[in-house]
Amino acid sequence: MINLNGKVAVVTGGSRGIGKACVEYFVRAGADVAFTFNTREDRANELIESLLSYKKKVEAYKCAVEIESDVIATVKKIQNDFPGIDILVNNAGIWEFGEAEKMTLENWNRTMAINLTGTMLFTREVIPIMKKNSAGKIVIITSTAGQRGEAFHSHYAASKGALISYVKSLSTELAPFNILVNSVAPGWVDTEMCDPVFNNKEYEEEVKLNIPLKKIAAPEDIAGPVLFLSSDLANHITGEILNVNGGSVLCG
Repeated sequence: MINLNGKVAVVTGGSRGIGKACVEYFVRAGADVAFTFNTREDRANELIESLLSYKKKVEAYKCAVEIESDVIATVKKIQNDFPGIDILVNNAGIWEFGEAEKMTLENWNRTMAINLTGTMLFTREVIPIMKKNSAGKIVIITSTAGQRGEAFHSHYAASKGALISYVKSLSTELAPFNILVNSVAPGWVDTEMCDPVFNNKEYEEEVKLNIPLKKIAAPEDIAGPVLFLSSDLANHITGEILNVNGGSVLCG
């Protein structure tokens, strides 16, 4: 039932993990896709090559989302390469260890710049494009950490909590323009970002035991809900925080 033919989706941080799965799902649903990457151009090219058989337009753009000039230039390039922007998925982010009493300003600012400011910049640049079309879907990847906090990752939790408030604020501000803004909030996901902790197999098994479904989400488990919120099946949903955590954190 999900058909995105004729739609253009933009995914930040789309060369790996959740972002990559989103790119793949959007292309399979018929959308043309622009995605950003920061350092690994080889991965971006590999992803594009893997999707050639779908005959959809897929382009990658090197962009540091926390740098305003980069974001402005990237959105302009996307506008030149595609007929419009119908969907924006703000996925780019980092998750770094940080004890509260030892938190450096550099560490704090880096997390806030990439996770929070980067999302704001991309959203700001895309909103006028969507307003011209009187339609748009914006999905922001947050986290259960933004709702319950996360020890030793207080800067990450703070950035995701701020994004949840950002989603709710934008949803009412942009509703008159038929721009719907929602969030998908994952729990644990089996991505490269989590490799440092899941290299400890005992800890990985402990995590699984604490999830009612007894498994850690794959990137595709997050991309599916993102696709749903970006489709016509979700045309009356805005301001929603969709938790995808296997029942491990029940946020009401």
